[in-house]
Amino acid sequence: MEAARDAREAAARGAAALSEPVTDARLVARCRQGDEEAWRALIERFSRYVYAIAIQAFRLSEQDAEDVFQEVFARVFERLDTLREDEAVRPWIAQLTRRLCIDRLRSGGREIAADADQLPETAADDVLAQLEEAFDVHEALAGLPEHCREILDRFFARDESYRAIGEALELPAGTIASRISRCLEKLREVFVGRNPPGAPSSEQVTR
Repeated sequence: MEAARDAREAAARGAAALSEPVTDARLVARCRQGDEEAWRALIERFSRYVYAIAIQAFRLSEQDAEDVFQEVFARVFERLDTLREDEAVRPWIAQLTRRLCIDRLRSGGREIAADADQLPETAADDVLAQLEEAFDVHEALAGLPEHCREILDRFFARDESYRAIGEALELPAGTIASRISRCLEKLREVFVGRNPPGAPSSEQVTR
């Protein structure tokens, strides 16, 4: 009886853990332990990010972007032990993607600066910065309560009026502005918590 109870409690704890948001650092730690589910989750979490860098920042073709995608995650799998800080996995993946995109452009005959680490600021750098910010905001939004995600999505992404939001969510229209304000404050807190001062950059994460 006690063994069965312990098993049920362990299963419940496991289910609860799966339902909680998993940070990048926790995901990497599980990958280091050989957790295949964590590897799949890692690829799913960063796949759009890698594609966006390849296509939007470096303007690769879909086929070249697919090749870069495959190579990036092959190297992540092979070299994860070279990552010094688990929470720095995103800038590390960005650095890998950037270098592989540059290699792809060089192999196609396009003129690229000789040293990938000393590239001047270009349009690609601007797009990379925008992608970083968008990714940060997306992750911060995912950490908000459902009602905040809903109201912010309706107001900013769908451009709905206070009246339309109130009708859809069955809320008094006069309270929408204050609710949006409170949710934006929560978003700011989550965003700052995810990006503390002195967070590691891509130059700090490899050896």
